[in-house]
Amino acid sequence: MTRVKRGYIARRRRTKIRLFASSFRGAHSRLTRTITQQKMRALVSSYRDRGRQKRDFRRLWITRINAVTRENEISSSYSRLIHTLYKRQLLLNRKILAQIAILNKNCFSIISKKISK
Repeated sequence: MTRVKRGYIARRRRTKIRLFASSFRGAHSRLTRTITQQKMRALVSSYRDRGRQKRDFRRLWITRINAVTRENEISSSYSRLIHTLYKRQLLLNRKILAQIAILNKNCFSIISKKISK
């Protein structure tokens, strides 16, 4: 039987995986089988946390808007403010409202007074 020399394809695949896991610690960056397991786990976590990040930022914006509205006693709560925004068909999303509320409280109070009238 003739001798078969293995090609470079498997090595190339392993080095590609190792480059992905180069920042991992210990065996997670050295051993091929562990690298593949950690890679799958990392990709699952990143997919899950992209959705979670959107959720967390929305919660943060809502909390900021609510805090400023209660602080200035413009309207009694966040929910009433958002309800009047929708009723008047104004196109201000929560991210923009939160930025205005944090950076320029006077502008936010003017906006909320206009909305409530």
